[in-house]
Amino acid sequence: MVVNLEVNLAGIKLRNPVLNGVSDPTSGTAEILIKAAENGVGGLVTKTISVEPAKVKKPSIYALRMKIDGKVSYGLLNCELWDEKPYEYWTNGGIQKAKTTGLPVIVSVGYHADDMRKLAPLIEKAGADGIEFSTHYVEYDPKPIIEIAQALRESTKLPIFMKMSPHTKEPRKFAKALEPYVDGFVAINTLGPTLKIDIERGKPVLGAVYGWLSGPAIKPLGVRFVADIAKVVKKPVIGVGGITTGEDVIEYIMAGATAVEVCTAAILYGPKIYRQIIDEVKKWMEAHGYSSLDEIRGIALEYI
Repeated sequence: MVVNLEVNLAGIKLRNPVLNGVSDPTSGTAEILIKAAENGVGGLVTKTISVEPAKVKKPSIYALRMKIDGKVSYGLLNCELWDEKPYEYWTNGGIQKAKTTGLPVIVSVGYHADDMRKLAPLIEKAGADGIEFSTHYVEYDPKPIIEIAQALRESTKLPIFMKMSPHTKEPRKFAKALEPYVDGFVAINTLGPTLKIDIERGKPVLGAVYGWLSGPAIKPLGVRFVADIAKVVKKPVIGVGGITTGEDVIEYIMAGATAVEVCTAAILYGPKIYRQIIDEVKKWMEAHGYSSLDEIRGIALEYI
């Protein structure tokens, strides 16, 4: 059986549904994105850029050992913020270099309306294929998010994807409010703030004290958000949170996702994990007699 993993993400053609995630070790430079492309991802997403570079306190990432379904697993705590490099790194060459892979490039950007008006035209001119905007440091109310989306819509013709916080109280209502202004959604961002203390030193493990949780522990929350959004809007959803296997991808797609982003697993196990996950998706599809992801997308929603 020939399995077709290609997807159409609001007009952006992906060779498969797996994108890299938005964290410095998985998206921080064009060279890192090229390595992700060499390991099979369907499309590329840059580190979140903003008008001013971030000032990240070190250490910024901590591996958290945990048990999931009786197996030892690892999540991450991070205080990464957005890109520490000036946005010109991406708009004056980084995007173009990533585009040499032949894959579409989505630029993650934050955070306020004025930032969008300045950055969106530069991102479009540099050759990006889409924009993902983060709401991580914005209120969890639709009104300021709509203002950001409107600023983007006025400033670019590129597809726009809104990344939703896991702290959003009513994701279905939130998605319906944003639907007229965006081309798709991303769910979810990391969960927090959280705190981990090194009991030998009596100090927090992260330089910024508080951090944000990612990895397998948040996957059920991510799947729930994707399903909630997919129940009420017809625009594509990118699922994010805890993806380490092909079966995780299948679960997100059954909840209504069009594509997914893989971040924590790639930090922990390296870019080879992308190809492993993609191969597992293909093998699962073959074993269950499916030839296209369209056949399973959203099939769980009737039970939710």
